[in-house]
Amino acid sequence: METLKKQLFHSIKEIILQARQRVFRMVNSSLLDTYWQVGRLIVEDEQGGSVRAEYGKNVLKELARELTEEFGKGFDYTNLTNMRKFYLAFSNLDTLRQELSWSHYRLLSRLDSDEKRLYYLNESITNNWNSRALQRQINSLAFDRVLVHSTEVTGVLTAQNIIKDPYIFEFLGLPSEVKNSEYSIESAILDHIQQFLLEMGKGFAFVARQQHIVTETSDFYIDLVFYNYLLKCFVIIDLKTGTLTHQDIGQLDMYVRMYDDLKLSGGDNPSVGILLCSDKDETIVKYSVLSDNNKMFASKYLLYLPKEEELKQIIDEDRVRFDLNKEIE
Repeated sequence: METLKKQLFHSIKEIILQARQRVFRMVNSSLLDTYWQVGRLIVEDEQGGSVRAEYGKNVLKELARELTEEFGKGFDYTNLTNMRKFYLAFSNLDTLRQELSWSHYRLLSRLDSDEKRLYYLNESITNNWNSRALQRQINSLAFDRVLVHSTEVTGVLTAQNIIKDPYIFEFLGLPSEVKNSEYSIESAILDHIQQFLLEMGKGFAFVARQQHIVTETSDFYIDLVFYNYLLKCFVIIDLKTGTLTHQDIGQLDMYVRMYDDLKLSGGDNPSVGILLCSDKDETIVKYSVLSDNNKMFASKYLLYLPKEEELKQIIDEDRVRFDLNKEIE
């Protein structure tokens, strides 16, 4: 009897949840349509009157006052400005994705290029980001940290389209002003695995920590192993808390080769290796197997979220070196 009651409860619960989801989608769709239409009318009125910026601002303020008196604070000056940006950023109503809320679109509308908007929109849907997660990804310049965005030539997703440099791990809650042990970083990653997977990007699933690999003569322990279902390959991560050395690169190279030999099944692509290091020696990277290998990467990690200008400088410096290495190849 108790089992039947539980089954009945879960069946009714599922019906209610599905109904609520349908209601949410309908309300969300209506809200997006309304805000898009309001934004369109504002933009068309500006264009039709060829108004100067200051005059248009005053018109919007007066319009906000009248609409707020009639409908409440949802139509104040700030929201009307957001609706205007919304229409300008997404001028085709039919392309709006109903999986995303007004909070998502408000953030996306502030971005300065179509390429960035498309990236964050697709990532939000693929990774099921809520608006807070989207805000964090924008603030941490996730788009700029991806090594390569272009897949137009081959249409095939590569590791370079997913891997970032640097990675931002401020959510681990570890102090950045002291040297943390590899063990403490690994433990923090496992404690915050959902946020870690969001930071790593789309397609990652956790496999193992300190995975034991046995050969005929030796035992090895790989720090972290993931599987990326989009690349259809294992991703081996080796954590380093000091400056990157050629021994570190050699060890990762051995782990990748060993994993391919001992663990891959018929449907798996060759494994990818990532050295996550607190400091990179670019000379060692340039003259190592990393420079001409599209399956092994060294990425710096930060335990704090830098200010935007500092982060942009770090990214720009890494990209210059990355592009130089690609030219050498």
